[in-house]
Amino acid sequence: MASRHLPMASDKPASKPKSRLPPWFRTRLPTGEQQRMFNDTKASVKDNKLHTVCEEAKCPNIHECWSSGDATFMIAGQECTRGCRFCAVGTIKRPPPLDVDEPKHLADAVESMNLRHLVITVVNRDDLPDSGAAHYKACIDEVHKRLPNLTIELLCSDLAGDLSALELLLEDSPLNVFAHNVECVPELDATVRDHRASFNQSIEILKHAKKLRPDIITKTSLMVGVGETDEQISESLKLIRAANVDLLTIGQYLAPSSKHLKIDRFPEPEMYDIWAQEAIDLGFSGVASGPLVRSSYKAGLLYRKTYDSNNDEVLPGAYVMVNSENSTMRDTLNLIQREVE
Repeated sequence: MASRHLPMASDKPASKPKSRLPPWFRTRLPTGEQQRMFNDTKASVKDNKLHTVCEEAKCPNIHECWSSGDATFMIAGQECTRGCRFCAVGTIKRPPPLDVDEPKHLADAVESMNLRHLVITVVNRDDLPDSGAAHYKACIDEVHKRLPNLTIELLCSDLAGDLSALELLLEDSPLNVFAHNVECVPELDATVRDHRASFNQSIEILKHAKKLRPDIITKTSLMVGVGETDEQISESLKLIRAANVDLLTIGQYLAPSSKHLKIDRFPEPEMYDIWAQEAIDLGFSGVASGPLVRSSYKAGLLYRKTYDSNNDEVLPGAYVMVNSENSTMRDTLNLIQREVE
């Protein structure tokens, strides 16, 4: 069956035209050496027949990330079996079979790039008995076999709530970060997400991942501007932290097209600073909060800052905080870092 793509940027204008975006959404295109690095990254992705969430989700930070050699690879196809109202990734009921050569292609591409931290994200594969868990594991293992010093982050699906599939995925995995996004406050599940997804199901996946592998960092992300209130965000932060999630990102929702969910509001940048402080006060080990923040945006930076309190890297357009009092988490992360080195 042919895939059915959701509207892309080349179709009708987004529900909030760029000219109406607040001034803090202006980004600069790369030039000179940065442009060369951007082109090299794009060529590597194309040559290895891979997909990136940077392209599929129309991330506003693609030029900045790619020009610095960072990219988030999307595996298991370029269409998703779900149809969340916020997402630009194409949707399809019956995707083509998994590419058995994808682990090799992914490792080939990553090996050709000068990366310190790799993010692998996935589409939902509700058509598969294990939701794709075995394939995700094979991709992670192949990259680690080639590049054992590279830290790896998986931005995973909810695996249809199947905890046995999660156990298969995480058993003896070399992962450093297991991420899964709750996306929105629980009150907006029915408005924002596919009917097969929910805040509670996502929380159970995150909670069980930490229980299975306490040595792996867990991470999630919240979008704002989809109809939530500030109070609902604060309550959601408490629920997420109660699941022992370590890292958090908070960013502005941008509608991919006029047919997607409309933007409800644009909180001022200062509000993101307040949410970041709330998260740290609740005990999160690290948080990146800002209008342009996406869950995979410079993910390695947040990871490095969490285990190194002296790290002075900055994340443009975001408020990044780490919990300086969380010595237990830092000791664990430093141990992991020494083992991979």
